[in-house]
Amino acid sequence: MSESENIGNKPTNFIRTMIDNDISSGKHQSIITRFPPEPNGFLHIGHAKSICLNFGIAEDYQGRCNLRFDDTNPAKEESAYAEAIAKDVQWLGFQWDGEIRHSADYFDRLYGYAEELIEKGLAYVCELSMQQMREYRGTLTEKGKNSPFRERPVDENLALLRKMKAGKFDDGSLALRAKIDMSSPNINMRDPVIYRIKKAHHIRTGDQWCIYPTYDFTHGISDAIEGITHSLCTLEFEDHRPLYDWFLDNISIECHPQQIEFSRLNLEHTITSKRKLNQLVTEEVVDGWDDPRMPTISGMRRRGYSATAIRDFIARTGVTKKVHTVEMSLLENSVREDLGENAPRAMAVLNPLKITLTNYAEDKTEELLAPRHPQKEAMGKRKITFSKTLYIDRADFRESANKKYKRLVLGKAVRLRNAYVITCDEIKLDEQGEICELLCRYDENTLGKNPADYKAKGVIHWVSEQHSAVAKVRLYDRLFNVSNPAAETNILDALNPDCLVTIEQARVELSLKDAKPEEVFQFEREGYFCADRYVHSEANLVFNRTVTLRDSWVKIEAKG
Repeated sequence: MSESENIGNKPTNFIRTMIDNDISSGKHQSIITRFPPEPNGFLHIGHAKSICLNFGIAEDYQGRCNLRFDDTNPAKEESAYAEAIAKDVQWLGFQWDGEIRHSADYFDRLYGYAEELIEKGLAYVCELSMQQMREYRGTLTEKGKNSPFRERPVDENLALLRKMKAGKFDDGSLALRAKIDMSSPNINMRDPVIYRIKKAHHIRTGDQWCIYPTYDFTHGISDAIEGITHSLCTLEFEDHRPLYDWFLDNISIECHPQQIEFSRLNLEHTITSKRKLNQLVTEEVVDGWDDPRMPTISGMRRRGYSATAIRDFIARTGVTKKVHTVEMSLLENSVREDLGENAPRAMAVLNPLKITLTNYAEDKTEELLAPRHPQKEAMGKRKITFSKTLYIDRADFRESANKKYKRLVLGKAVRLRNAYVITCDEIKLDEQGEICELLCRYDENTLGKNPADYKAKGVIHWVSEQHSAVAKVRLYDRLFNVSNPAAETNILDALNPDCLVTIEQARVELSLKDAKPEEVFQFEREGYFCADRYVHSEANLVFNRTVTLRDSWVKIEAKG
């Protein structure tokens, strides 16, 4: 059966080709995948690729995908992380099969398999310290050497393991190791640890266990218990595949999933190391895991990235075995395309400069209509109020300028978006000599039509002083100012000092008082902005910049 018959002409890749072959040969009648995150932090953009791949394949082949928490390291795991992960998966548009699963659900069975390996002479309790194990392990060019405890009798190994389980030994004093081959060219096969003593409280099992299985031992067996057909991992697990297979080949279990590796998602101007992301959080460089500057799914959601845009970006990066780094602009372009199509428009003046229309009546106001989206009539219109006193952005005025400048200039005319043409006649200065007000005239005959005898230089946005609201606007940008911050000795040295600029007194049109948390708008001529999901309310307007209208980093990086 071809992939096009299976999944409606979806783009293919080497994993889908392997699955097609497995179905065609009769090896599998149905496909079962899994997404197995550790609950020790928030999911990031790299996890999004794994989510889209595992859940997407299950959907396309009418199969199932499990969500299973790899909760084998209690010292670093928290229930809050698990809850956040589940919400992120659902927000991205996916639903796991049945109940959420946990490696901890299989602790009894995993322990039973450990005893089985001992009984087969394939595992032993070792008293070497972790440092000694590293020394005995050898290097990439030197073979390892056997532990002096490698030939313990089976009965003695079983007795020691059971004492370990009963809490009779201190943390790190003993470990259960697989007996494989200390001379193997693959270091992962040199008698890896299966169980270690760790007297730590577990988020699900409490204090029931004081020994915990390692990831390599747990992962493949958990896959097999769940009947996973294809275990999709990133390339760093390729050298672990022989160990994955060894465990399954040497225990009494029928299912043997196929591990397949693909290249992880590396993104410029960001990091996806949980350790380094945790450093940013703990050192308060950012405001938590869901700070809009973080590459976490929660952070991107709070910034205003849509699930659709993230899925589109993941699809564009493809699935290969080739290690490469994706430009941040590809992600941002997916966001721009989605929001350009779907975000309603509004006007916001980030750096207000007052305008007084000298020929407009003091008590006069006009309700004007503006489209909520210029290409989508079905989205309707919004009301904006025109009055004698307005605000424009300070960047949209100059006392003098060349012909290329298409905004307001002293003595020149410009059109106010969805309103009239105005001409600036005079400027007012404050005590510091800074421009604080512009005196202008409006042309009452230019609403919806151009002047007959002169030309407006351009179009700028505005709001009415009386009919606008004050808002806090956070201008977010890339967290790092180098393309590969992970290569820096100290990632803090690569921080972009302008990754967050906060404007306390922006002015926005009144329609934005109805904005709901997480709703995204295009602030005309400024960019896309999202009402903050936590602190935004009608009484406290807070907008986060999602992305600029154009890629402002192109020129910066070209100069660099």
